[in-house]
Amino acid sequence: MSNKMWGGRFATGPSEIMEEINPSIAFDKRLYAQDIAGSRAHCQMLAATGIISDEDAKQILQGLDTILSEIEAETFTFSTALEDIHMNVEARLTELIGPAAGRLHTGRSRNDQVATDFKLYVRDTVDMLIGQIETLQLALARKARDHADTIMPGFTHLQNAQPVTFGHHCLAYVEMFARDAGRFADARKRLNECPLGAAALAGTSFPIDREMTAKALQFDRPTANSMDTVADRDFALEALAAATITGVHLSRLAEEIVLWCSAQFRFVALSDALTTGSSIMPQKRNPDAAELVRGKVGRIHGALTSLVTMLKGLGLTFSKDMQEDKEPTFDALDTLSVCLAAMAAMVDDMTPNKDTMRASAKIGFSTATDLADWLVRSLGMPFRDAHHVTGALVAEAEKAGIDLADLTLEQMQAADGRITEEVFDVLTVEKSVASRRSLGGTAPENVRREAERWLKQLT
Repeated sequence: MSNKMWGGRFATGPSEIMEEINPSIAFDKRLYAQDIAGSRAHCQMLAATGIISDEDAKQILQGLDTILSEIEAETFTFSTALEDIHMNVEARLTELIGPAAGRLHTGRSRNDQVATDFKLYVRDTVDMLIGQIETLQLALARKARDHADTIMPGFTHLQNAQPVTFGHHCLAYVEMFARDAGRFADARKRLNECPLGAAALAGTSFPIDREMTAKALQFDRPTANSMDTVADRDFALEALAAATITGVHLSRLAEEIVLWCSAQFRFVALSDALTTGSSIMPQKRNPDAAELVRGKVGRIHGALTSLVTMLKGLGLTFSKDMQEDKEPTFDALDTLSVCLAAMAAMVDDMTPNKDTMRASAKIGFSTATDLADWLVRSLGMPFRDAHHVTGALVAEAEKAGIDLADLTLEQMQAADGRITEEVFDVLTVEKSVASRRSLGGTAPENVRREAERWLKQLT
């Protein structure tokens, strides 16, 4: 038999394969709270504008409350035959209150209904993700404050470049994740327009009050064009783009944690709570949480690619292809949430090995730039000349198998006779990081100040 929710157009029911491919209730049932909130707002507006009676509205609202309670109590039976969350709720409402339930769909379509539900869901999830990002930033800022003067190597090309502090390294990620939170916040601003009232694609002839429903659902305003409203999934694209960039940042930090935990680095240690062992090698402590975070960004990026690909060939307005928007979005945002929680736990958990970090910072002539700067500052040497002299001294130290600070004054003066004993004051890693006091630099005083600023901002 035909699905009576479709009306009288169809004489027979769908084929077996249609019943397999068409329903979305298996995944869109998670939109139940948003669907019921949208229906409540629509019902109250219909009553306020006189489109339905107050008595019908009262019955509808009571019925919706009952359905919400049933779903939350897990006593509600979802039906695949009813396709989606909207028709499941409507069918149950009809069972509860009878013909009055049919008045709820006046002046709306499943097209604007699903757009509203999905927007509400993405908005709720974006708010949660921003909170999780800020939790991760707090963990990083606390670690930065506690390790403002813990010296480690800074890398370019994964080669020792200059000494930095572990606190400064942590604050770099605080800044990254701040941009991520900002992208989500920007996406939230653009999505916060209410689709209800666009109906199928052309609006409605009923005297609805779209401002009322927008306000009830805490949107800034109604959408301006009914066709764009039904066709729009930019809000999901933006959320997935922001999620992808956040995932990339998480993956970069995860990669560093994997390296830092290795026997070759030994910069940090993670506890048993966030590592696993090997089935055959009893000595192993694997940073699996970090590796999984690093790996999961592929799923998040894949969801963005999936949605972009699905939308690119669609003209206005709604096509059934758009049913494919939810599963990748749900999965990507769920995945990002788990990754953010795992990374915050790892940052809280990891213990830096200060001695190993400092020893590593001294390797590879990491204070060579400090020597060049001293030549410029103390001898008035053009920087390019200072670079050349420093390079010659690095070659001399490398040939002797010693560090720059271990060269004798005579060896230094062989490169330039004006060099004095004072040069040795800038060749320690401690003096190097302390001298980097420019805005954004790694000096411990900068790190403490920035860490405190972030802690104050985030709490």
